[in-house]
Amino acid sequence: MLTKYRTPEYIATRKREYAKMLEEVHRTQKLGVRLLAGTDITIPYTYPGFSLHDELKLFVEAGLTPMQALETATTNPALLLGFSKTWGRVEPGYTANLVVLNADPLADISNAEKIDSVVVNGERLDRTQLDQLLNDAKVPDADVALEEFMGGA
Repeated sequence: MLTKYRTPEYIATRKREYAKMLEEVHRTQKLGVRLLAGTDITIPYTYPGFSLHDELKLFVEAGLTPMQALETATTNPALLLGFSKTWGRVEPGYTANLVVLNADPLADISNAEKIDSVVVNGERLDRTQLDQLLNDAKVPDADVALEEFMGGA
């Protein structure tokens, strides 16, 4: 099992690597590199959409402001993809894809998880509709299947 490698030395090394990674992310951003949110869905327990909130928190932990962290998932991708004249802003003439929150993410990046509704191509999906979509997407007995896959662990 993987836990046999979790020695105190291994854990200390991983903590140093993590701290260095946060330093480098912040340094890179300060040098003017436009960072992009984009969690790797091939990593176990990383779920598209949900993991974005974790990533935004990590950007803030690395030293970015909440606004800079939000830009990694909004204006920066639009610039990189060449869509900055139609995506990444809430303005007339821009594609209306946005998340409406119940709290200010600039005060606390965790507030980005407090989703009231989502607007996709100009159509608003309220909290009830979003919850129904999440429910419809659930895999029956996913926890059981994972436990069986992991060999009963």
